[in-house]
Amino acid sequence: MDIPRDPNVIAGIDGSEDAGVYKLDETTAIVQTIDIITPIVDDPRIFGRVAAANSLSDVYAMGGRPITAMNVVCFPTKSVGMDPLKEILQGGLEILKEAGVALVGGHSVDDNEPKYGLSVTGLVHPDRIMFNSGLRPDDRIILTKAIGTGMLATALKGGLASDSAVDAMVASMCFLNAKASEVAVSFGLRACTDVTGFGLGGHLVEMARASSCAIRIHSTAIPLLEGAFEAASMGLVPGGARSNRDFFKSWTTIAPGVTSVTVDLVFDPQTSGGLLLGVPGDRADAFLKALKAEGVAMATEIGEVFGAHPDGLLEIE
Repeated sequence: MDIPRDPNVIAGIDGSEDAGVYKLDETTAIVQTIDIITPIVDDPRIFGRVAAANSLSDVYAMGGRPITAMNVVCFPTKSVGMDPLKEILQGGLEILKEAGVALVGGHSVDDNEPKYGLSVTGLVHPDRIMFNSGLRPDDRIILTKAIGTGMLATALKGGLASDSAVDAMVASMCFLNAKASEVAVSFGLRACTDVTGFGLGGHLVEMARASSCAIRIHSTAIPLLEGAFEAASMGLVPGGARSNRDFFKSWTTIAPGVTSVTVDLVFDPQTSGGLLLGVPGDRADAFLKALKAEGVAMATEIGEVFGAHPDGLLEIE
């Protein structure tokens, strides 16, 4: 396939980066991304908030500041009516206002299954971009949000999730990665991605492969959302978790004693998950302290880069 090229493209389709980046001049580059999801909760306004936060996250993962957005909507208006759609869009607007992002338009189509997301444009300094290929030897791996949204969404569909667990899941998904990104850029970090559909494990593998390194994570250190472990233990595992686990197994080793439930959680597909960051070992404690001072309460060190590996390796212990 003959792909159009431009020498000013800093991040494009050749890597597994979270967004595209185009250099305008020596101090400014634009970040472009688009994301769209199906409902993960029943409440349309909450769905709109989650979808918008999820869409903005890719810009934050590149170290950028989102400035404009356009709605992308697929909705069965003839069978469902306009009221739920208005609530979805209102939820999206609430997140855009919180993020200081201008809505400049959008596009909609009639579809049997509701879908909503944003096309987002941001700005970043060309020398301050964070890449998933930026890990270095002895980096510590920091995760900024707890995982388990896929398990909890499955439990919610089956009527098996507690109100408090659902509230915690929603709060996590609607929490913007803005502050985590700002702190990372202020520390001069260069390795970042956000945790979404491939799950924590899949996105770690992507970072390991892009950085040609071996990553070890400590499963007992990974923060879990309330109710996620119980849902996984009951077998409420979304199909995406099993697909992720199977797809990334060639680059994954699992230490004896790590349970299947734990591995399912590691590969649980996330919606609007946290940032995964590589931090030099001598700065990790200061970085975590700075994150928590900015309200990123769940930020946790979960592992480290322990060597080079030409094909990338994730070790779960």
